[in-house]
Amino acid sequence: MSILHKRKNDFDSVYNNYADILLRLSLSYVKHREDAEDVVQDVFVSYINSSPNFFDEDHRRAWLLKVTMNKCRDLARRKSIRQSVSLDEIGEIANEDEVYGETAELYSALGNLPEQYRVAVMLHYFEGFSVEETAKSLSVSVSAVKMRLSRGRQMLKELLEKEV
Repeated sequence: MSILHKRKNDFDSVYNNYADILLRLSLSYVKHREDAEDVVQDVFVSYINSSPNFFDEDHRRAWLLKVTMNKCRDLARRKSIRQSVSLDEIGEIANEDEVYGETAELYSALGNLPEQYRVAVMLHYFEGFSVEETAKSLSVSVSAVKMRLSRGRQMLKELLEKEV
């Protein structure tokens, strides 16, 4: 098998395993699907261009998550994230509220959390990462993740109680 064929198989595997996670993480940062899709595309372009060597799959996942967070921050710095909503998005938002109900409120509240808490909560509760995996992905200690999860839950509770 040629090197090019191996790299394509590797990319396909990585894309299939991580594209959804990276998109959800990006959405939590940038709030617009198009911007989040652009971020994910940039992450995979970086992955292809840099061809990093990883120790294991956890190292690859941590790299992808870190690059995604950095690309989201770069996007926010480069331009002010759109303050307007297109007519198409208004319809999507209305449909999401009808379909997801309380889940839409939860995602909205999650988007209002400070970054460090939002990312920890997303990775642990929404993506199913263990506390240890979350710590490794964020390059922080296990106790820091536990504290971020605790504070994040408390902030979410307060935000959701305000809406009721």
